[in-house]
Amino acid sequence: MIEVLSIPTIRLKPLLGLDDDELRKLAESMGQPGFRGPQLARWLYRDGVASIDGMMNLPSAFRKELTRVWRVGRSQTALAQYSRDGTLKMLLQLADGQRVETVGLPYDGWLSCCVSSQVGCPVSCAFCATGRSGYTRNLNAGEIVDQVLTIQQAMREQSGLDRKVNHVVFMGMGEPLMNYDNVLKAVHLLNREVGIGMRNLTVSTVGYVPAIQKLAAEHLQLTLAISLHAPNDALRRRLIPTMTKWSVGEIVDAARDYASATGRRVTFEYCLLRDENDGPEQARELAHLLKGMLAHVNLIPYNTVEGLGFYGPSMERVRAFRAVLEQMGIEVTQRAQRGADIDAACGQLRRRQELAAKK
Repeated sequence: MIEVLSIPTIRLKPLLGLDDDELRKLAESMGQPGFRGPQLARWLYRDGVASIDGMMNLPSAFRKELTRVWRVGRSQTALAQYSRDGTLKMLLQLADGQRVETVGLPYDGWLSCCVSSQVGCPVSCAFCATGRSGYTRNLNAGEIVDQVLTIQQAMREQSGLDRKVNHVVFMGMGEPLMNYDNVLKAVHLLNREVGIGMRNLTVSTVGYVPAIQKLAAEHLQLTLAISLHAPNDALRRRLIPTMTKWSVGEIVDAARDYASATGRRVTFEYCLLRDENDGPEQARELAHLLKGMLAHVNLIPYNTVEGLGFYGPSMERVRAFRAVLEQMGIEVTQRAQRGADIDAACGQLRRRQELAAKK
C-alpha cells in the first residue's frame, strides 16, 4: 500500500514560483521595504526553506502576516529510493495530492536533477510507463523548481556533503514544451534565483514543432533535446502514435532552425528498443537525416518496463548502431544506465505505486 500523506490546504498561495521582482512587489504591497524581496528569494531558492517561520531575518510581524495568505509551496516525499550507484529517485506529493517523480544523478564533480513538467503525460509513447498513467495537469514553475531543491536537500542529508544541483534536465514525466510558459519560467528561476548556469539546463521535447520554433526565438543558451526515437515516419507513428502532426523531416528542420538561431548544438535522444529501431538500417537512415547539422545523437538503451511489450537491446546491437553513426560522421554519446535497481524508467515508480494502491 502507498503511504497516505496529509494533503495541506491549497487555499494558501505558494511563494515558490515567484521571482525576485515579484517578491519585491509583494513585500512592498504589504508595506515592507523593497529589499525584503531578495531576502525572500534567498530563503526560497538558495536556502531551500520549508516554512515561512524559518525565514529568521524577516520581522516576526511580516512573517505572521505572510502566513495568513502564503505558504512556501514545498512538496512532501511519498517515497525515496536510493540505487547502489548513488542515483536517487523520489515520488513527491503536491499540495493537491497529485504525485510526480524526480531523479537525482550524482557524478564526479557535479549533481544532475531530472525534473517532471506535468502530472502524467498527454503524449503516451508506446514504450513509456508515464503515458500509461494518463495526463492530469501541468506543473507550475514552483512545483518544477521544488523538485531540484528537494533532490538537493535529500542528497545532502544522505551523504552529509553540501552538494548543489548544477545540471537540470527536463526529461521526467510529461512533455515540457506542452507546458511552455511554466517550463520557461522555471528555467529562468533555476538560472537567476537558484544559480544554475543556462548552459547546464536541458529542455527535452518529443518534437512539438510550434514550441521548438517559439523557444528558438527566446535565444537562450540552454540545450534543446529532441526525443526522436525513429528515423522515419512509419516507425515513429508506431512508437509515438499521438504525435503524428509533424513529420520526422519537419521536426529535424525545426531543430536545424533552432541551432541556427541560438548557435547551440541540438541533442537527438534515441531510445534503442530491441528489434524495433536498433538495426543498422535505422542507424544509416538516422545518419543521413542528421548529416551536416549542428547536432549529436544520445543513444539510450531502453530500460524495460513490465507489461509494455518492449525490451532493451543487446550491447552488441548498441555497439553496432553506434559504430554506423560514427562511421557516417555523426557525433554520438551513450547514456549510462543508472538506477536499474530502483524503478529507473520514467514513470515506473509512480505506476508501480498506483498499481499497488489498487490491490
